[in-house]
Amino acid sequence: MTPLYYLPIFTTCLSAGFAGQLFRRYRYRRQAHHLWWGIGVLCYGVGTVTEATITLWGWHPILFRIWYVAGAILGGAPLAQGTVWLLLKPSTARRLTWGLIAYVAFVLPFIFLSPIRWDLVDPHLPSGTVFAWQWIRAFSPFINLYAVVFLIGGALYSAITFYRAYRRGAREQVWLKHRCLGNSLIALGALLPGFGGVASRLGHTEILYLLEATGLVLIWTGYRISLRKNRDWKPNFA
Repeated sequence: MTPLYYLPIFTTCLSAGFAGQLFRRYRYRRQAHHLWWGIGVLCYGVGTVTEATITLWGWHPILFRIWYVAGAILGGAPLAQGTVWLLLKPSTARRLTWGLIAYVAFVLPFIFLSPIRWDLVDPHLPSGTVFAWQWIRAFSPFINLYAVVFLIGGALYSAITFYRAYRRGAREQVWLKHRCLGNSLIALGALLPGFGGVASRLGHTEILYLLEATGLVLIWTGYRISLRKNRDWKPNFA
């Protein structure tokens, strides 16, 4: 068994620490984007803890289905929803939230009812190839697109916005540079698990494990950098 199969243990520990930080921030600030980001990182951790459990103690259909929901169906969607609440109007964010919840609720029964191709099961490695209903896997690209548009796109938009403000004569405001760098790292970190998902669909789940860990490190690093101050001056981006 390749050492990469043990990476989900490390990623789970990272997820627990990061989610705890986000939920504490939500507790004090009561801003919806912190709540959704915390839920997103928690889902990330659920996916990796099931990966770790399967790696160490073996494959089980319930663990596999939970892994698929947390990784392939939810994926980066809750994190993207946090960005939706941060950047869009509350009314728009609310509609998109209910739309996302409805979509996930529609998909879930199929995941838990699909028969399993036991001849394709790897005892220590989860993969969507074991679903007898392979059409289930067609649901995940929509979620991936949602994450690309709002999580990656939102982070890139923010990075460009802060960079332009910094270049427009606010160079003394170091926090603008921090926000630009932080959001750039978040965008890159959010992109990597998507490549890992493609690799997993092709049967290389160990690559998914590597990119999940790297992606979360980049996202948390970017988040920490973006919190650096000073914040005494706020530019007008209109």
